[in-house]
Amino acid sequence: MKHLSGCLDGDILGTTSIAGFTLTETAYVRSLKLPKHSHEQAYFCFVLGGSFTEVYGEHSRSGRPSTLIFHPAGETHSDHFHTTSRCFDIQMTTRWLERAQQPSRIINTPAEFCGGQLVNLAARLYREFRELDEFSGLAIEGLALEIIAEASRCSLEERGRTPPHWLAQVRDILHEQLGERSTLVTLAESVDVHPVHLAREFRRFYRCTIGEYVRQRRIEFACRQISTSDASLSDIALAAGFFDHSHFARTFKTHMGMTPNQYRTALHPR
Repeated sequence: MKHLSGCLDGDILGTTSIAGFTLTETAYVRSLKLPKHSHEQAYFCFVLGGSFTEVYGEHSRSGRPSTLIFHPAGETHSDHFHTTSRCFDIQMTTRWLERAQQPSRIINTPAEFCGGQLVNLAARLYREFRELDEFSGLAIEGLALEIIAEASRCSLEERGRTPPHWLAQVRDILHEQLGERSTLVTLAESVDVHPVHLAREFRRFYRCTIGEYVRQRRIEFACRQISTSDASLSDIALAAGFFDHSHFARTFKTHMGMTPNQYRTALHPR
């Protein structure tokens, strides 16, 4: 099944074409299965809420809140939505993408990104979509260019780079102890390396400090909780490891471009 430009499955909650892009917010019901299909235009999918599995070729990827997925033009994939899900799609016209692809190493293969600067940029673009004004065209095009540049940079750096086993262990520990207060020294001791070496190698492979990485993972955890539960924001803040609700709200807005309450409100269909 081949989809024409701007054609997406699901319940469309809002859509607009601006500055060479078609921006669409779509809701998908639980247990929905979409057969293999493709899209004529390349697009980014920013997962706002829910959970789904996408199969493309011999590979699969998981869609969860705060994940940004790049689909090159013509990519064939199928989807299975495990829960009610919400996605924000950024489709690029062929002419716009050709203009942006002057650098030879611009992103052109399937990719997925969790956290970091890319999620921040996607969240800001989503906010522009929800609050369109006379300057949104400029803002959207600028943010889209930043997203493509950052995605291309991350994709290029990922190829041919495999972190040492001990560094992957540290990352696993951070995920397991998300709400706890780990120190650089204790993390280094757990894998028998020097703290300075750990800090240097972590930044080299993951392009951020350990503190920044943990903060982003906590925000991702909070996004999932906000989208899948009715727990209070204060309870979510504590479960994610933040000192208090105000600390959580400040950090969330810095990363997502909106407050936790605004994010929760945005996840309800209009």
